[in-house]
Amino acid sequence: MMSKIVEEVLSANAAYAADFGDKGELPLPPARSFAILTCMDARLDPAKYAGLAEGDAHVIRNAGGRASEDAIRSLVISYKLLGTKEWFVIHHTGCGMLTFNNEVMGKLLESSLKTASIDASGWHDSGDGPGTYEGKFVQWLTISDPEQSVTEDVKRIRGSSMVPAEIPIYGYIYDCKSGKLLEVPSATEAGKAN
Repeated sequence: MMSKIVEEVLSANAAYAADFGDKGELPLPPARSFAILTCMDARLDPAKYAGLAEGDAHVIRNAGGRASEDAIRSLVISYKLLGTKEWFVIHHTGCGMLTFNNEVMGKLLESSLKTASIDASGWHDSGDGPGTYEGKFVQWLTISDPEQSVTEDVKRIRGSSMVPAEIPIYGYIYDCKSGKLLEVPSATEAGKAN
């Protein structure tokens, strides 16, 4: 039996596919030759906040929009094989990655694998084990200051030996209350092309 969510997704896909038109002919490289690394937060719609149509740009998403090893791998593929020439690192206000740290996540996973809850006093777990110790050995790439994290991520990308100096990397914070992209000058400075 299909869940309601699966039914909704498949129904939406059927409507989308019915009006697909010539999108099947879009070329593999992104038409506007840029990539965005941003957060997976459901409140962010990079296509809307950056004015993207299908085929325009690569959008790489993870928790926090962090420059993880895998995000850098994707950016390198984006330019090396598909020709992107400019990159954006975009974090956002009110990010869930601000609400915990490595220790908190490790303890929550140790308690159980059930979904945790949060209130004014912090994160809580049902304790309805079993849990796992593995979470204590993961770097969760949490955030304590969004401007600092954007700058750190731009510096990490810029510092990779696989990233050519001529690719500019811009740093921004998406404001969830206004929809505006706010530049982080220290990040953009760190990401300047040489």
